[in-house]
Amino acid sequence: MSATALAQEKVWVEKPSYDKAECLFHERAAKMVGIEAMAKVPSSDNVSSRVTFLEKENEELKTRMQEIVKRVEKLEKRVTDFEKSQNTVKTTVPVEVCVLKASKVEEKEEEEDDVDLFGSDSEGEDAEAAKIREERLAAYNAKKSKKPALIAKSNIIMDVKPWDDETDMKAMETEVRKIVTDGLLWGAAKLVPLAYGIHKLQISCVVEDDKVSIDWLTEQIQEIEDFVQSVDIAAFNKV
Repeated sequence: MSATALAQEKVWVEKPSYDKAECLFHERAAKMVGIEAMAKVPSSDNVSSRVTFLEKENEELKTRMQEIVKRVEKLEKRVTDFEKSQNTVKTTVPVEVCVLKASKVEEKEEEEDDVDLFGSDSEGEDAEAAKIREERLAAYNAKKSKKPALIAKSNIIMDVKPWDDETDMKAMETEVRKIVTDGLLWGAAKLVPLAYGIHKLQISCVVEDDKVSIDWLTEQIQEIEDFVQSVDIAAFNKV
């Protein structure tokens, strides 16, 4: 029965067809692999263009390198010339200085030779020179004493603040101006608004620094307690 079934199968009868199909499959697979390999290999045109580009780039680099070498050589020459000029200055200047010093020494020696070391001048000439020197000194002192001494002065602007808006500002200014002392000169005054109808008295004065102290003047104004609540220095300038 098995022999009958085997005789009816076509597997062994069509084996040559199967073998041929398998060969065709492997041939086509091999061709595909070859095509892929050829695609990966660069063409001769690409290689030649790449070589041309590299040669051109190499020439440009050579040209730039030559320019750099020339610039370095010029710079080295300039540095060498500068160093030579500096050495020349350093060697020539001391010689000139030595000549000047030598000439000064000779002049000094000549002056010392001209001086009479043994006191050949008479006592009468010494007394006359001393008299002239004393007269000139006295005239200088007299001229100096006639010059007026420089007096240091300061211009001060003071802000005098009242207690409230009911303070009589005219009376406050009158009381402030009653402060009188040597070296104090009161100037102009005006009312400056503060807030809520309250004004402050801004008054200027000129004082001699050696005679009037700012602290003393501030204390004198603050002692007017019926009118003055505080005192501030608004401006201070040397005259």
